[in-house]
Amino acid sequence: MVYNDRLIRALRQQEVDELPVWYMRQAGRYDPDYRKIKEKYSLLEICRQPELAAEVTMMPVRKLGVDAAILYSDIMNPVASLGIKFDIVKNVGPVIEQPIRTEADVERLQPIDVEKDLSHILQTISILDRELEVPLITFAGAPFTIASYLIEGRPSKSYIHTKAMMYGQPKLWFKLMDKLGDMVITYLQAHVLHGGKALQLFDSWVGALAPRDFETYVLPTITRIFAELRHLDVPKIYFPGVSSGELLPTLTGLEVEAIGLDWRVSITEGRRRLGHNFAVQGNLDPYLLTAPMDVIKEQAARIIDEGVLKPGYVFNLGHGLFPEASLEKLRELTEFVHEYSRKALMRHNAPAQQG
Repeated sequence: MVYNDRLIRALRQQEVDELPVWYMRQAGRYDPDYRKIKEKYSLLEICRQPELAAEVTMMPVRKLGVDAAILYSDIMNPVASLGIKFDIVKNVGPVIEQPIRTEADVERLQPIDVEKDLSHILQTISILDRELEVPLITFAGAPFTIASYLIEGRPSKSYIHTKAMMYGQPKLWFKLMDKLGDMVITYLQAHVLHGGKALQLFDSWVGALAPRDFETYVLPTITRIFAELRHLDVPKIYFPGVSSGELLPTLTGLEVEAIGLDWRVSITEGRRRLGHNFAVQGNLDPYLLTAPMDVIKEQAARIIDEGVLKPGYVFNLGHGLFPEASLEKLRELTEFVHEYSRKALMRHNAPAQQG
């Protein structure tokens, strides 16, 4: 079988015969086989078993026919190497044993040692590099999103402690951002060394910030991360998470190939706000998957029609899959995106070919 590099070409704004598709959280609880595995092992236990983590990573590629795999892992995994004790609690999320609130807490964070502390993740990537016939996307959590868990101690809707540090102790905040930025850079470099073919930086909750605060307190670290990763010859994606449409105009200087969009901004408007500088990825509302299939296809077609207007578009959701999603609907949606986009691309390119 020929290696499928549609994702890489789309992220580099090159021509494709049909749009590449993958889904955030595509290895997850919507899959009955995955749920059976989770009856035996926790998320972190799966991550510590490279063969099992690789198998879970490959399951949606086989079942859905997607054009990329995304490493089965969690954004919290690398913080263990900093000396942070945490757990992923069912129906809650990351819970930190001792939240980071003081200068002493930040000073205690040690530099990441990927080879020593996270070798199981690197082994998983190496297995997948041998086995996959589609690109492997690896990822990290962005500093603001990671900091929000470390400071709050668990998921938050208000980010009160996070913003209190950001506004009230900016020197401490930037010291934490620098340490987390170093962690991300070292972690993602190791991923590429072991076979990662594309990188995504998840900033799931940064949409909680006003654009000016994002530019002041977060963007400098994001800019540094991608500047220090520019030598890696793989496409890089920044996903600023949900409710992030107002942040898009601030991203135009990032050294990345693509920006992920949530469903609140159309593909056309997202491109406009980004200055047409990047490929874009997204942005079906994941909860649209609760609708009848004809409604899903209608909405997907609308997004695809905007996506094919210029090279550089990857079909995805505007956020991660949820446990109640239907495996059958996802498989049918993937087939639909491939078939519909092939025709849409032919229609869009036909006038230029005739001229």
